[in-house]
Amino acid sequence: MTDRRTFLKSLAGATAGLTVSSVSFSQTPSSDRLGEVLPKRKLGRTGEYVTMLGTGGYHVGWTTERDAHEVIEASLEGGVRFFDTAESYANGVSEERYGKYLTPKYRDLIFLTSKTTGPDAKTVQEHLEGTLSRLKIDQLDLYQVHAVSTPEDVDRRIENGVLDYLLKAKAQGKFRYLGFTGHQNPFAHLKMLERTKESDIFDTVLMPVNVLDPSYFSFTKNVLPKALDRNLGITSIKSLADGRFFANKKEANWQSNDPIIPNYLSIKEAMYFVWSLPVSVLISGNENATFMREKIALARSFTKLSEEDRMTLIDKVKNIALDGTVEYFKSKES
Repeated sequence: MTDRRTFLKSLAGATAGLTVSSVSFSQTPSSDRLGEVLPKRKLGRTGEYVTMLGTGGYHVGWTTERDAHEVIEASLEGGVRFFDTAESYANGVSEERYGKYLTPKYRDLIFLTSKTTGPDAKTVQEHLEGTLSRLKIDQLDLYQVHAVSTPEDVDRRIENGVLDYLLKAKAQGKFRYLGFTGHQNPFAHLKMLERTKESDIFDTVLMPVNVLDPSYFSFTKNVLPKALDRNLGITSIKSLADGRFFANKKEANWQSNDPIIPNYLSIKEAMYFVWSLPVSVLISGNENATFMREKIALARSFTKLSEEDRMTLIDKVKNIALDGTVEYFKSKES
């Protein structure tokens, strides 16, 4: 009991003030030619308001063509206006499907993002040009340095001219905002924030945010407060730990006799936990329209969890979180 109290007290101190109230909301419900739009949150210092739920492009790349199309249509019909992808998702297939089913008809309605894993300026340029071509657009809303893995990885990319090139590309109008992403190591994120403190070139940061994260190698505790101090828009991923919250995941050969959902939490609790923190958008990957509609319904019915409720959920899964098995994507190694 003493250990539990110490843990919760420590966590509460580390996350003090990290509530959804730290995020500005669009004051009035919005609609467009497709219908009612999901509630919107301010994307940091960009001044943009984006839907609280975004469609993840990774699943759009690997699922069937039909399912990918249906996910895009279900997203739009349900009021999602934030769409995420990357050149590395299924070797460009995700971007190609957006270019086929999303941007030709709906570019004017959406906030569109992509990413580059390029280790040097030349590769990043090739990635960006390929992305714009596959998406059939002239300009992205947000482009991101993707999947920084360690502090050393951050240093290498900067030394290889990645940021220098991206600033030139932004000035040329190829994208409006610049961000960076990663899911492996929170100290890589801290390194990027440190290296760009003077130039302050980033507008957003993408990171894992879920109920396990505060207990193990945490982005929520280590990165989120500093990113908010810089007024960055927070885009969150891994709300269900890439499916490891469930009993099995065929694509990852994942099986568990003690799944987090339903043995400890519901999907609703897991997602409400994330939305109760100061994230601008929760990006959700869904391989079919049914799953997408389920997440849309949860966004529409969202009510903020109290700090006590959030701490209770964290405590429920603390022991599962500590060995890092479920959040398999975290690692100190490159």
